[in-house]
Amino acid sequence: MPAHNDVAAFQELLRRIASSSNSVSAAGRSPRILALCGAGLSAASGLATFRGTTAALWHTHDPMELATPEAFAADPGLVWRFYAYRRHTALAVKPNAGHYALAALARSLPTSSFLCLTQNVDGLSPRANHPPEGLRTLHGSLFSLRCVGPPGHEDHAARCNYSVEDDFTEPLVPALATAAEGVDETAAAGPDGKPLPLPRIPAEELPQCPKCKSLLRPGVVWFGEALDKEMLKGVDQWVAAGKIDLMLVVGTSAEVYPAAGYIERARRAGAVVATINLDAESRQGLKGLRSRDFAFGGSAADILPVLLEPLIGKLEEPTAEA
Repeated sequence: MPAHNDVAAFQELLRRIASSSNSVSAAGRSPRILALCGAGLSAASGLATFRGTTAALWHTHDPMELATPEAFAADPGLVWRFYAYRRHTALAVKPNAGHYALAALARSLPTSSFLCLTQNVDGLSPRANHPPEGLRTLHGSLFSLRCVGPPGHEDHAARCNYSVEDDFTEPLVPALATAAEGVDETAAAGPDGKPLPLPRIPAEELPQCPKCKSLLRPGVVWFGEALDKEMLKGVDQWVAAGKIDLMLVVGTSAEVYPAAGYIERARRAGAVVATINLDAESRQGLKGLRSRDFAFGGSAADILPVLLEPLIGKLEEPTAEA
């Protein structure tokens, strides 16, 4: 049995996958790889994780309290300030070698052979030119916009269905210019040292739907909301389609469902599971390791290009984002 962090053994597994990816295997199928990515993938780009250190983004507000439909209904301007700031921090960094390695893996295999599920909303995987047909953003994206209206329509079918993807405009509207410049407006304090209250932004000065003139909201999944049903249905169909040869768990502790459930489903479908995370080789990280599994402790930006080299070759440093 290979050691859990045996790079050569992992690469040999990939070579077997690569040899059968060039032609349909004797079993009448192509090999399949599933990846699940979390905040640790983007950490090497300089982005703090949403849970924990990201709380420092806005010193006087708990980000987890702002990421709710109730917060948006109560003060959409405050929530939009927060998300304009988050958009800025994401745009201020670049995809790292881990993002580019996964994108190269997607291009090296047939479209149906690799599916990457990311819990990240930072847009770094699309900016690394990851083929969209092989990428599912489980929690949405900071750079997607959705209409919330028109008001008065509780029936979802009667609501405006306007949405837009990959809108990197900064600022989205003049009222969000300060936040979009990376200024943490909530950090301002008065003479007594207490935070100064932010003036409310009128609804008409916030991002507006071009179809119905209702408010637009960030296209992310907030606490208390369900993930997109059609997207999950497509993922379920892919997972259920047959044997899975390998599952990559990158930069995540995989504690949040339904994402966490895909690991056991992949195992039941025959997958070897390889975890790439800073604490993958800690006592806790190795706790659920099976005999065939791999665990590589460290940054995904350093480890993925090496592990995936049999399929993607030497990863060249990108000169510019796609």
